[in-house]
Amino acid sequence: MYIYGRALKEVEKKINIIRYDYEYFNKYDSIDHIMTRIKSPESILNKLKKDNLEPTYKNLINNINDIAGIRVICPLKSDIFTIRKYIREFNDLNVIKEKDYVTHPKESGYTSYHMIVEVPILLEEYINSVKVEIQIRSLAMDFWASLEHKIKYKPNGEINEDVSKELVKCARDINKLDNKMVKLFKK
Repeated sequence: MYIYGRALKEVEKKINIIRYDYEYFNKYDSIDHIMTRIKSPESILNKLKKDNLEPTYKNLINNINDIAGIRVICPLKSDIFTIRKYIREFNDLNVIKEKDYVTHPKESGYTSYHMIVEVPILLEEYINSVKVEIQIRSLAMDFWASLEHKIKYKPNGEINEDVSKELVKCARDINKLDNKMVKLFKK
């Protein structure tokens, strides 16, 4: 977990560089806040089991991309692609995978932009490439995703079809609101 913690700190430092530079040059803060986390060993084991993988270090490194995660919350939906652009420009971050759930939301209504990056970490004379997942969302997207997660994973862990449909409708409404806020900000 130590090496993932170091990789997470490196990515967080780079996100903060984006934040400060963008605010300085544009007089606008394109990042509202940042959240980080390292997956617990229990959660990692559960994910390996769910994917029918042996609980080995090799499987952990090769098959789990979100042990270290950072969530970047932007004021506006339009900021997401700005942040993505700047992340891609770091020559010491290797973007290995991207999923655009902003342009193409999941069936559940979930929207966010996901990137898996590799970060070089020097450890005892060896450079290790460590994967970190970056999720970039607007405030509105984060609001929906946080509540949807709480609803889906409440104590009984079950939601019926009506609740599921209502969550999708709420996601669409929040997307409309997100788009309105972008238009208002541009005026």
